Amino acid sequence: MTAAPWQRELQAAIRDPGELLTRLDLDPALEAPAREAARLFPLRVPVAYLDRIRPGDPSDPLLRQVLPIGLESTHSDGYTADPVGDGLSLHHGGVIHKYHGRALLVATGTCAINCRYCFRRHFPYAEANASAAEWQQAVNYLSADPGIQEVILSGGDPLSLNDRRLQGLSGQLDAIPHLRRLRIHSRLPVVLPSRVDDDLLGWLQNQRLTPVLVIHANHPNEIDEAVARAMQALSRCGVRLYNQTVLLRGVNDDASVLKALSERLFEINVQPYYLHLLDRVQGAAHFDLPVDRACALMRELAASLPGYLLPTLVREVAGAPWKVPIPWAGPAD
Repeated sequence: MTAAPWQRELQAAIRDPGELLTRLDLDPALEAPAREAARLFPLRVPVAYLDRIRPGDPSDPLLRQVLPIGLESTHSDGYTADPVGDGLSLHHGGVIHKYHGRALLVATGTCAINCRYCFRRHFPYAEANASAAEWQQAVNYLSADPGIQEVILSGGDPLSLNDRRLQGLSGQLDAIPHLRRLRIHSRLPVVLPSRVDDDLLGWLQNQRLTPVLVIHANHPNEIDEAVARAMQALSRCGVRLYNQTVLLRGVNDDASVLKALSERLFEINVQPYYLHLLDRVQGAAHFDLPVDRACALMRELAASLPGYLLPTLVREVAGAPWKVPIPWAGPAD
């Protein structure tokens, strides 16, 4: 079977820190710590995303999300391998069932891009995902609980699976009568917009379950014209589109950046949804921000955006029955 263009792009992703630094004309002194950190969590960046990074700028907000650095090797108190309690809610077949009415399937451990702040950078994907051999266990679990109305495909990134595999997964989900929605959490349409091709659009358009796609963009520079076209194509097919952003030091901890991101998302038919405080995963403490700084940013946003463009500020707390909203309305700084 001939690989689709997006699959060839995925296979050609940059995995070597030295190559990344050379392509971006960055200081070779960054290579040694990058290699050390990449041994803990590998580097992976598609060229389509690399092309949006400013050459020669070590502070570029897109680069900071993907370049391994020495701070990842530093142990930080309060930061763990499982900051959101996935392990507490994990069932056979890659099912994570935390919240009433919906369940998440870890469909794959593969991503198109390895974000350095990833909360599942330590997740045991080899033992816990809805692989072909384990998929029936996941279907059985979902079928047995009529309270589950929504299935969330996550990972890794579920859209790194090919269309034939996705059709196989969703075909069995379609047959579970109490399911109503299929939600997909994916960064691929942002980092590799060629993934949104005719085959994917056809799959999303031709199923019983209402399709919802939650993308993940953290900075307006991530949304180029190819991403805009992909989002508009999805919208025309009736897919409900939302965005989740992670608040990251040195990337988007600026109200003007967050404002531009919300406005750009709305232009391409994507609704700003959540602004997440960092999940405190070991290796990512250097991205974290104090809660009071996050609240101050929300107040600045509220002063300059209409309410429908404001994301909800949340934190995921292990064992909590829902994402925990962070109250931010209060006296101005």
